[in-house]
Amino acid sequence: MYLLRSCLLASVLLTLVMGSVLAQNKKFDPNAGYIPVVAPEDKKKSKDDITPAQALALPPELPAAVTAETNRLTFRVTPLSAKGLLSQQTHNALKMLLHSSHGTIVQLRAFVAGSGDLRRVGEIVGEMFQEKHLALPALSAVQVGALPLEGAQVVIEATEVDHKVVNPEGVAFLTAQPALSVSESLGKLNAVLASAGLQPADALSVTCFVSSLDSQHGTQQAMSAAFPAAALDYVQMQRGPVEPAASCEARARLRTAVSSGVKREAQAALVSSPEVVITGTQMAFGSQDSDLKLAFERLEKTLGEKNARIEHAVISHLYVTSGGLIHRVLALQSAQPGTAHLATVVPVEALPSLDAAFGLDVVAVPDSTGTGNQ
Repeated sequence: MYLLRSCLLASVLLTLVMGSVLAQNKKFDPNAGYIPVVAPEDKKKSKDDITPAQALALPPELPAAVTAETNRLTFRVTPLSAKGLLSQQTHNALKMLLHSSHGTIVQLRAFVAGSGDLRRVGEIVGEMFQEKHLALPALSAVQVGALPLEGAQVVIEATEVDHKVVNPEGVAFLTAQPALSVSESLGKLNAVLASAGLQPADALSVTCFVSSLDSQHGTQQAMSAAFPAAALDYVQMQRGPVEPAASCEARARLRTAVSSGVKREAQAALVSSPEVVITGTQMAFGSQDSDLKLAFERLEKTLGEKNARIEHAVISHLYVTSGGLIHRVLALQSAQPGTAHLATVVPVEALPSLDAAFGLDVVAVPDSTGTGNQ
């Protein structure tokens, strides 16, 4: 019995050894399947182990306000395009602006149509300017009802400081003129220019806010005929009807300097001061009067950081998401110091923050030059 068990054990051992030898000598079959070896999962890496390339950098924060030389200000508008969605259109528009720039872009105002995320505009602006090692501009971004090209999701207005002096006497800022039609509003703008001793050819930029885009061709023709040398832009304020139906604003080159630095007229501010402060949009988060008031307080702080004050603002834009806010916002503005400055009220669809009901941006003069004719 013992001998039999020893023989069986020896036979099993011989079989295992021969199988191993045959397996080692067997040629590799490239078509044979295999089970990959899975390396054990690494332990959780510490923050020190993460390389800069692995960490997602936050987009740079755009300045709340910038200072610019008045006699070098120029204004441009990007052409409309229906190619791609919001991010691609924003990228292409900025690329065009930067490629054709004759100086430093200090402020951008983006009108966005469609359902794209408004915050993406600011992110792209920061990324592109930082990539090219350029000074970051202030930004105003609002969502409007529509743009005058099907598929277009953004149009950008740029304020730039040219390499050379282009407005030796200064710049006039004309508040928007409400009217029943674009033609009527443009006529009012011409009258404001004339009262300031200016002509249509002096207009540097004109923006029309309209209730409907039904007569797109007529609007473009009317603007081009009225102000042939200006950078032109027009947008539908909200998707629903808005009254008044049209409201056009302008900026123009002065023919005669203002000795006091700033002269405020009924519908225009004439600025010959060496510098102006231009802000981005300051938003009110909520629709209570206290929320709206906070926007003015934050604006005051922003201007203070640039040696300016709200009482030295020469013109402002008030962007409201509801018609019911207009009278309340205007009342709050009139309660602020410096109520003499002009305001353009623009009903819009939305602002970059979903809970923002109101936003404003201003052009002001620094304290050293803001004490002229009030």
